[in-house]
Amino acid sequence: MDTDLIFSSRRSPVVCLHGCVASSQPLATNIGLDILKRGGNAADAAVAIAAALAVTEPFSTGPGGDAFCLFYNGNTREIRGINGSGRLARAQTLDFLEGRGYTAEAPPLPSDALNVTVPGAPACWCDTVQLFGSHKLSLQEVLSRPTELAEVGFPVAEVTAHHWAKGVAALRDAGKELGGDLLIDGHTPKCGQVFRNPNLAQTLKELSERGKPAFYQGRVAKAIVDIINQNGGVMTLDDLSRHDSEVISPISTEYKGVRLWEPPPNSQGLTALLLLNILENFPLKAAGHNSSDYIHTLVEAVRLAVADALCYLGDPDHVTIPLETLLDKSYSHQRAQRISMDRTMKEVEPGPTTGSDTVYFCVIDSEGNACSFVNSNYMSFGSGLVPKDCGFSLQNRGACFSLHPDHVNSVAGGKRPYHTIIPALLTVSATKSQKPRLLAALGVMGGFMQPQGHVQVLLNMLEFGMNPQQALDAPRVYVHYDPKTHQWLVNLEEGIDQEVAEELRRRGHKVSWPITGHQRAQFGRGQIITVGDWWNPSVSQADHPSRVLWAGSDPRADGCAQGY
Repeated sequence: MDTDLIFSSRRSPVVCLHGCVASSQPLATNIGLDILKRGGNAADAAVAIAAALAVTEPFSTGPGGDAFCLFYNGNTREIRGINGSGRLARAQTLDFLEGRGYTAEAPPLPSDALNVTVPGAPACWCDTVQLFGSHKLSLQEVLSRPTELAEVGFPVAEVTAHHWAKGVAALRDAGKELGGDLLIDGHTPKCGQVFRNPNLAQTLKELSERGKPAFYQGRVAKAIVDIINQNGGVMTLDDLSRHDSEVISPISTEYKGVRLWEPPPNSQGLTALLLLNILENFPLKAAGHNSSDYIHTLVEAVRLAVADALCYLGDPDHVTIPLETLLDKSYSHQRAQRISMDRTMKEVEPGPTTGSDTVYFCVIDSEGNACSFVNSNYMSFGSGLVPKDCGFSLQNRGACFSLHPDHVNSVAGGKRPYHTIIPALLTVSATKSQKPRLLAALGVMGGFMQPQGHVQVLLNMLEFGMNPQQALDAPRVYVHYDPKTHQWLVNLEEGIDQEVAEELRRRGHKVSWPITGHQRAQFGRGQIITVGDWWNPSVSQADHPSRVLWAGSDPRADGCAQGY
């Protein structure tokens, strides 16, 4: 039952000097820290964590999904990233789907094989090590511990066991059965039960030895194509062999002396930046944390930012409006003027309704490098299709496409969908002649909660002086659109005052309060590592111990932060 998940303990932030890792699984965090101690850097450690989480949290992530990363180079102070999202099968056009009887109002079911896009994560892992890694450790060394973890097995954690069972139940409700690689004698593992995945161990071993060709050609590629085609999909070996990552330059906006960096489209990173730009026009600190005025303003700003994102974002090859236009402060000022403090707005375009099961994690090393990383299957086990003898399920990211022909995110063969996953970095704002100085690696996973989560935990630190752990512990708000009732819904986590919920209802919001237990998963699961305690209002900037790393890990997951 949801009431079984009680938040009754507190954690101090992790403080350390040499390197720090934060993820949603302690075993994965430990593996990342081990890479740092063996001479690897933040990028090497991030890839090891990504692979370890594929083992320990397969309903959220794995080689069958996508990945994005941002990397801050501590030496050059440059920020680059990798878009590790895959494309739709080239044969899967809008005409093809309409020929099968699908429409915008009646698309394929989320778990349909037609929603499987080319998995981008394995290529992203390889390219992250190649482009940003220390080159002191080989890919084989980076992936050795995750491979061993899959081979030997691990005890399943508490929150993980719940969501593992929930994901399998959702597939069964859709008339599908998860492949046996991800079950124990046909059942999901219980908390504390040891789970082994030798087929995933073999897949990771082959990837570590042969790199990208081991996944996108040969045995694994054939198994992927076979299971998709057996279930009505049209992906080919050519679709897989053509895949490659894209090196990206992140987009950013300034907020009160700091700069938030996010991936560009097809990721929804722009949504977080638009949201922050709108909120900059309001006295949030004076309103008070999670007060009715604060949450009302946040909710209205989310509606505006999400509406813009859904209208303009998709595959970057198809985006028609310059991002600079949307990120111009005057544009957000105009949007902010629509917000009234005593009533809800009218006529804001509806948002998406689907959620996401994802992992976010971050690493900062002793050289000042930072890697902010997200890996995801999209909706729990994604399609639920498990390629034979491969040990992972295939994502259903194609469910994000629109079947409206004139939409920027309309289905097209070889196209990338609107993408929810967004890692973030925070720096001190710099002039054109300066290079940015790192303040934090941060992120909150959870589908369309992600930009809302990024902004809420960031404001918890910037406006309200919370340390990274407090910023993640604090109750959150989730705004989403319900197509059944044609209303925007405001979900408030337990810990927000009942009087606040009642006042929001008075202003016209459709409020659900309190959200408790395992239902808290909708608010995302985040990680934060900061460089120095710049968020602490009682410490002068001159006295900030910038060598000290401070970290927090979300209590809504099983994970932790560790440092040395």
